[in-house]
Amino acid sequence: MSLPRRRRRLPDEVRAAAVRAVLCLAFTLVGVVVATLASYAGTWLMTPALLAMGLGVFGTMWCLLEILISRQIAAQRMRGPNPAHPMAGSRVPAEPPAARPLPRPGNQQGRPGPPGQPGQPPYRPQPPHQPRLPAA
Repeated sequence: MSLPRRRRRLPDEVRAAAVRAVLCLAFTLVGVVVATLASYAGTWLMTPALLAMGLGVFGTMWCLLEILISRQIAAQRMRGPNPAHPMAGSRVPAEPPAARPLPRPGNQQGRPGPPGQPGQPPYRPQPPHQPRLPAA
């Protein structure tokens, strides 16, 4: 019988976002209950309860998006070469084109290589032929 694998603990920013989402969802559900009871009773509390419910739905969606984004950021940080580094997992910046050495024409022995090979000089088209005008 195999032992169950232990789940890794969520990073702190993801847990904090999840707590905010649960609190926002609880606020929204309280607004739904108050709006329902106020509509049954026919009191003036229904309007503020509906307003609170609408804000709660917006806030809950915001918190759910925050959970998704913070999970992605935490996963990228865990994938990087040094998880403590803020730019972990980012690509190495490319050097500017002017700093790159130009390829030498021909191969290492000084003989030109086959066309299309890396040692071949770049193709330079010839200027168009200019016809001579007859002397007057």
